[in-house]
Amino acid sequence: MKYKSFETERLFIRPTSENDSEFIFKLLNTPKWLKYIGDRNVKTIENAKQYIKEKMTPQLERLGYSNYTLTTKRDNQKIGTCGLYDREGLKGIDIGFAFLPEFERKGFAYESSNKLKEVAFSEFGIKTISAITAKNNISSQKLIEKLGLKLIGTTKIPNDDSEEELLLYRIEI
Repeated sequence: MKYKSFETERLFIRPTSENDSEFIFKLLNTPKWLKYIGDRNVKTIENAKQYIKEKMTPQLERLGYSNYTLTTKRDNQKIGTCGLYDREGLKGIDIGFAFLPEFERKGFAYESSNKLKEVAFSEFGIKTISAITAKNNISSQKLIEKLGLKLIGTTKIPNDDSEEELLLYRIEI
């Protein structure tokens, strides 16, 4: 099945596939991913391929959206991910993002997240978008608020080993 891809001024936004295994391996092992999102035990490129197959592809097949790999138009470089996630324990669809360190603080997170927020409402028929972030992840909080989501409280994700209380944001149409 052909899934939708999107573009912004500087980015191509396309569903993550097993062809992105090497990139996903690198991203999931960056210091910020490990600190703020958590260790997914992806220790090899083969683990990354399995992670994509088991964690990303099933939602894509079920709902038509999931995790997207972000590639620059300028030099076709994979720089990060952004996605719409059907996450257990959250009302609505969770929007999330992560970038390789060298591509942070360049506006790519807002550019890609804002585009996915727009298509979530206009093309995927989503009515509620949530976002979760660690209490000490100030840059993520600022971006979520810039996207128009409002802080509504805290939450814990079911079956999450960390038991960390996360900030919960939401926007509805």
